Amino acid sequence: MATPLMPKATAVWLVDNTKLSFDQIADFCGLHVLEVQGIADGEVATGIHGLDPVANGQLTKEELERGEADPSVRLELAKQNLPQPAKRTKGPRYTPLAKRQDKPDGVAWLLRHHPELSDAQIGKMIGTTKNTIHAVRERSHWNSANIRPRDPVLLGLCSQSELNASVEKARKSAKGTERQQQNEKAQTPFEGEQGEPSQNPID
Repeated sequence: MATPLMPKATAVWLVDNTKLSFDQIADFCGLHVLEVQGIADGEVATGIHGLDPVANGQLTKEELERGEADPSVRLELAKQNLPQPAKRTKGPRYTPLAKRQDKPDGVAWLLRHHPELSDAQIGKMIGTTKNTIHAVRERSHWNSANIRPRDPVLLGLCSQSELNASVEKARKSAKGTERQQQNEKAQTPFEGEQGEPSQNPID
């Protein structure tokens, strides 16, 4: 589903200026409902100025009023003739300077709550290096004394959908490895089954 430009800024404006439910705003902006709740609580997107989707032509006033009148309504983007920017599919994740100091906290939270995730998965989600992840895990990070495990979704370092997808992938991979090990164990001959002469040969 298409989402508005600058979805978090749009969500900030909708939270502050409309009667839409968190579910409606999350659906329209392509965010998780917990992110929207975090915006309302002042824990997410702090310092981001709200962007009026009606003023910039991404949402009609009639559509907004329809959504406010009925919480079950899912808002639709207004049709635009302007070309949409292409999504980045490769390259490292860009993290604003203000958020980079939160990365170790997000890594610590993932290591505590989702140990099944690989370092590569954590690094891709948070946008950090394996060295940093190792340092947080081993408590050798230069700022270890100040690291507090915090949900990276609420910190704005990744989305809930990204976290769910990574956890699901990690769990499937772990189950596959466990099943393979069980199969290998089942195929291993018991001691004495092969290559050993009989202890009581028949005369």
